Amino acid sequence: MAAQLTETYACVPSTERGRGILISGDPKSNSILYTNGRSVVIRYLDRPLEVAVYVEHAYPATVARYSPNGEWIASADVSGVVRIWGTHNDFVLRNEFRVLSGRIDDLQWSPDGLRIVASGEGKGKSFVRAFMWDSGTNVGEFDGHSRRVLSCDFKPTRPFRIATCGEDFLVNFYEGPPFKFKLSHRDHSNFVNCIRFSPDGTKLISVSSDKKGILYDAKTGDILGELSSEDGHKGSIYAVSWSPDSKQVLTVSADKTAKVWEISDGGNGKVKTTLTSPGSGGVEDMLVGCLWQNDHIVTVSLGGTISLFSASDLDKTPVSFSGHMKNVNSLAVVKNNKIILSSSYDGLIVKWVQGIGYCGKLERKVNAQIKCFAAVEEQIVTSSFDNKAISLSLSRYSFCLNMALFCVWMFFCVTVFAFFGHGAGKCVCTSSNRPKFKVCLHSKKAFQMF
Repeated sequence: MAAQLTETYACVPSTERGRGILISGDPKSNSILYTNGRSVVIRYLDRPLEVAVYVEHAYPATVARYSPNGEWIASADVSGVVRIWGTHNDFVLRNEFRVLSGRIDDLQWSPDGLRIVASGEGKGKSFVRAFMWDSGTNVGEFDGHSRRVLSCDFKPTRPFRIATCGEDFLVNFYEGPPFKFKLSHRDHSNFVNCIRFSPDGTKLISVSSDKKGILYDAKTGDILGELSSEDGHKGSIYAVSWSPDSKQVLTVSADKTAKVWEISDGGNGKVKTTLTSPGSGGVEDMLVGCLWQNDHIVTVSLGGTISLFSASDLDKTPVSFSGHMKNVNSLAVVKNNKIILSSSYDGLIVKWVQGIGYCGKLERKVNAQIKCFAAVEEQIVTSSFDNKAISLSLSRYSFCLNMALFCVWMFFCVTVFAFFGHGAGKCVCTSSNRPKFKVCLHSKKAFQMF
């Protein structure tokens, strides 16, 4: 009988401290797009176990966007390549273009789906490029930036406009097609991390590491107002997303909060509510990405945790799910409880439950990279590259650490663990540097080696 895929436990978005990530989505299918390594992940907000992964990039992918009709996805990578492919299961490649000479940080489709603008790193003045989606032909010249351009966006209504922002503290406007420079603003005093037009095409907002958000007239480029400093963010603002009705915006910050702002007709913003995602309050809880899609408010933390808030009931407890950010190197199954445990190269162990998905991370007190582990009943045993075998309890949600055994006196590098017999009784461990295996008697209190 052939194997059949029933569930997929997705990785989380790749993140980098001090940088935001720009996730996107498709309101029709209620799915979101993000990248990790060379993969583009399609994840459905109302069906978290239904995941599709595109893996055809030759270099780490950075950003992906749906076309306006939802039939195509344009994704980019660190080499400056944009690939355009179908959204259905076959993921047919339509086109591939080398757009910039360096990393692409953001891209966006024109509202008619005929053009794409991309921004990032390049040589000389080549930090932004707009091109036809089917031929790659340039549709304008984008002067005005002197450093990496972190974000770009297409005005969703006519007359078309393109706005860009970046590490030179500038916000630039271009009109066309063919697009040409119109004006520039230098009202931010730090990196401008994200820029977005409102869905109705009347306003534009830019957010920056200077903790400010500035609003502009989307047609003329003139400054209208700012997000109020009262109850504002206390850290860098990394990303912004408009509500579908263009009356509110969502921002996320290094201060570990997300804020919903009410935007007046005149272009000023006032805090409506502050959202705090669950977590320990550590560095990994800094918020670096966001998206407002239908009734979902999505935030992403530096540690990769994705939190879903209800836009219609902001007081409702958010649904959070996470996973691995690095490659998975070991798996173990506790059959009786349908529990799956997985470890990755960053030393993280994640607990999954069949039919549910993500159910927690292992709180480890050591940082060594895990090579292998085995599980039985309420116990798991791990081996790491510091030649330490550790017994862990699964009896609590937080996975309390029970004991650690140093094996350095044996000069014994453990590469494989396996349990046999009933209960947590006997364990076989093998070494790659010795043509023998060892048998251990394992209990909740000790190891005995033979």
